[in-house]
Amino acid sequence: MIKDKILYNLYKKILRIRLIETEIAKKYSDQKMRCPVHLSIGQESIPVSICSNLKKTDIIVTAHRSHAHYLAKGGNLKKMISELYGKVTGSTKGRGGSMHLIDNNSNVNAAVPIVGSTLPIGVGMAWANKLKNNNNIVVIFFGDGATEEGVFLESIDFASLHDLKVLFVCENNNYSVYSHLRKRQSKLRSISKIANSVGIDTTYHKNHDVIDIFKSVKKVINKIKKTSRPHLIEINTFRYLEHCGPNNDDDLNYRDSNEISKWLKKDQVIFLEKILYRKKILNENIKKKNIQIIKTEINKAFNFAEISSYPKKKDLMKYIYHE
Repeated sequence: MIKDKILYNLYKKILRIRLIETEIAKKYSDQKMRCPVHLSIGQESIPVSICSNLKKTDIIVTAHRSHAHYLAKGGNLKKMISELYGKVTGSTKGRGGSMHLIDNNSNVNAAVPIVGSTLPIGVGMAWANKLKNNNNIVVIFFGDGATEEGVFLESIDFASLHDLKVLFVCENNNYSVYSHLRKRQSKLRSISKIANSVGIDTTYHKNHDVIDIFKSVKKVINKIKKTSRPHLIEINTFRYLEHCGPNNDDDLNYRDSNEISKWLKKDQVIFLEKILYRKKILNENIKKKNIQIIKTEINKAFNFAEISSYPKKKDLMKYIYHE
């Protein structure tokens, strides 16, 4: 069993990300965030349960749906919101937007929107770790669509061949934009078996249960660091909102209403609240206090972004290459 303190902290982290992204969705129509946003509402338990098992020196690499990973690894909220606003105080000085979040202090080393591109980048970072002879691991987050790119097989093969300390995390929400897996992949295809074919051990989770993932990942990370062998985790999950943007797009009817209802019943914020209420760790007063603390932090971050300056024209060519 997970200790009550850890369980409570997991809940607060998931709740925090949920409230932050809900506020982003709410404010997006103001048109002050002049970049696309791919929200992780519904999927927050995955980065939280994984990043809660990482050390600060461990690296994560993520893709276009990056907010939750950035926040779960300890990325600076003020810098994230400022980046969405295109301000110079943003995580990439206002140059990258939502899909290029970086936080060097927390080793959020890259968020790259091109599907599958994080795989070779993360493997390259793991190769660098090996050359430096350190014990840090690299966690690469990617979606099911990325496994359809040729670079997926190339990257896992290279990681296996060279005994790299990499944790591949496939967040399988079953959709690539509006196309379901069954329209894109053979029923006989298995992401885990593809990894197995190049000698990589795998773990499969049929849903995004935060407790199961947290316990499983703890063992996997210890094994990676001990054996210097890569590992792949595939987790079934579900995003509540549209692929790109702040809206609910269920009216497009590309997702079955029964499927939506099934996943809403597995909401991890509600799931953890029920457990914590039962354990008498959480009650209405504590819940309201937590929400108020998080909302105060969110308001400060948005206010900070609002008053921050845009990048200056004279600095346009800065930060293109390492100086």
